[in-house]
Amino acid sequence: MGPLAGVRIIDLTAVLMGPYATQFLGDLGADVIKVEPPKGDLVRSIGPARHSGMGPIFLNANRSKRSIVINLKTPEGRELLLDLCRDADALVYNVRPAAMARLGLSYEEVSAVNPRIVYAGLYGYGQDGQYARRAAYDDLIQGGATLGHLFQLSGSPEPRYVPAAIADRIVGLTALSGILAALLERERTGRGQRVDVPMFETMVGFILGDHLGGLTYDPPLDKGGYARQLARDRRPFRTADGYVCALVYTDEHWQRFVKAINQPDLLEKDPRFATFSARMENVDHVYGWLTELFLTRTSAEWIALLDEHDIPVMAMHTFETVLEDPHLSQVGFFRRVKHPSEGDIITMANPIRLSGQPAQSDRLAPQLGEHTVEVLREIGKSEQQISELLQKGIVSAASARAEGGRG
Repeated sequence: MGPLAGVRIIDLTAVLMGPYATQFLGDLGADVIKVEPPKGDLVRSIGPARHSGMGPIFLNANRSKRSIVINLKTPEGRELLLDLCRDADALVYNVRPAAMARLGLSYEEVSAVNPRIVYAGLYGYGQDGQYARRAAYDDLIQGGATLGHLFQLSGSPEPRYVPAAIADRIVGLTALSGILAALLERERTGRGQRVDVPMFETMVGFILGDHLGGLTYDPPLDKGGYARQLARDRRPFRTADGYVCALVYTDEHWQRFVKAINQPDLLEKDPRFATFSARMENVDHVYGWLTELFLTRTSAEWIALLDEHDIPVMAMHTFETVLEDPHLSQVGFFRRVKHPSEGDIITMANPIRLSGQPAQSDRLAPQLGEHTVEVLREIGKSEQQISELLQKGIVSAASARAEGGRG
């Protein structure tokens, strides 16, 4: 059931940023109704798939949801959406607010049918600034939030993007906190509200929390940047047979480390290693020295040695080896399950652990329109009305491929 059991979310989001946030809500027990256009969420078509429209990114961002297909560009489709909102707790979208207004689904119009609703928007830029009408994607926001610049400062010959949709996922989790806060306030006041989560502002704050540095002060003390994170050799260390991730960071770490490598007098002999402040001031030298040292042993030898002396260390996994990580196996992170239409798949557990109801759902990602008829019945539509809506193309439903249902 989960702590959000009884909470209904109308999910108009697509691709990744919004679906990632609403998947968390579903994992926590909310009834998430994913409203898709007739062609479905674009991300259904990304990556290898056994069946059309059921790609891996979709499967991993849309569990714990039901799918209903509505053509919101028709008057009848808009009215259906408003009917869904009448008893809903939240509506979540991730298009520009102007697009919602063009659909006749602005906050004012939605809250008019349900003043208690939390109306949450995830989009590119705050609506008070000159970028308000711009489209935004993860790549653009990474660049605008200085991530490309960070690669340059840390030694990359050209700026680049993090090879993951990091902005989408961070903004999605930020929105999750805003939605939950608004739902909590509504329980106290009885009133819903609008929640706006702009990508650009969220990511600039996220990155500059580390890197504003001396620019925090007026006048500035430096040009910004956290030296240790920007060190050229801050990367997985190459070993005699591969790579390993290690961080010799605190004074206590270093005292144990020099003993472990049989150089117990290093901290006294070389002042660049002697204190935390000295190591930060000479971070390029320190990381360069470690880079050479790690070449002298195998990855397994380093992991065993550093683990023995309680110095932070981790294997550098690939996509394939992380699936076999013993810790993840022990905590049950990866689950091999049978999807009703896709057969055997691997799914990942929600990382939140609650001592009460678990933050996990057995409802796997739905086919396009799999729950259209089911949801329309729940909001009081008769069989004749549903049949007419299907015939007119206002809604559509999946075939009975997934007969047997979900948990």
